[in-house]
Amino acid sequence: MTSWLIGLAAGFFGGLVGLGGGVIMIPLMVSVLKMNQHSAHGTSLVALVFTGMAGAATYALNGSVDILAAALLASTAIFTARAGARFAHALPEWQLKRAFGGFLVFVSLLLLLKPYLPHLAGLNTLRAEVVVFLLTGIFTGFLSGMMGVGGGTIMVPSMVLLAGFSQYLAQGCSLLAMVPVGIAGALTHWRLGNVNAKILPGLVPGILLGTYLGGSLAHILPEGALRVIFAGVLTWTGARYLRTPRPEPKEVC
Repeated sequence: MTSWLIGLAAGFFGGLVGLGGGVIMIPLMVSVLKMNQHSAHGTSLVALVFTGMAGAATYALNGSVDILAAALLASTAIFTARAGARFAHALPEWQLKRAFGGFLVFVSLLLLLKPYLPHLAGLNTLRAEVVVFLLTGIFTGFLSGMMGVGGGTIMVPSMVLLAGFSQYLAQGCSLLAMVPVGIAGALTHWRLGNVNAKILPGLVPGILLGTYLGGSLAHILPEGALRVIFAGVLTWTGARYLRTPRPEPKEVC
């Protein structure tokens, strides 16, 4: 029941703001289910595959998915996701958390400043958009594999700020691209022993229901309000990561 509620909360948030919900799921799995950080990341990626499927379907029904953009994002991300998963397996947790926290705060500030930065939005050529999507996929895949998240933290701002996508369309594309990227990262984490398969039967149904509810609500809210919600959650999550304490050095006897 606990894993189902965690999945429901993560899926609802993911569907609402176009993320996989990993930024909600991972802290809950660590604090409530007492999982270690690496296992939480790996298990989150497995669950995020289902978040992407359910969320992308909901956004597609509302006409908010660009299949070509999602395919371009995923084409490079599926390769770097495996490298990110291996990198996470080798690095200390506190370093990863602090770096990711700073990144989340930076992204949230960019989104809040979007109305005042009109010169960044709207690339005029197809070639320029393709380059943006491919480069975004490279960074997205690595972050997804490393941190156990869907990658929407990079995909959505990049599409909104650089390609001129609406918040709705960017979130729909992010969720669709999340499916192959999540599979690539999850398989690597599985081989490394970082997946807790026992909680998946409860986690996945909760995610599917939550994602549908969140995705449906997203199209009711005004775009400006959606952007503020997105930025607010990223800032809150980023601040939590930034406060991760550095472990005390072990005394040498």
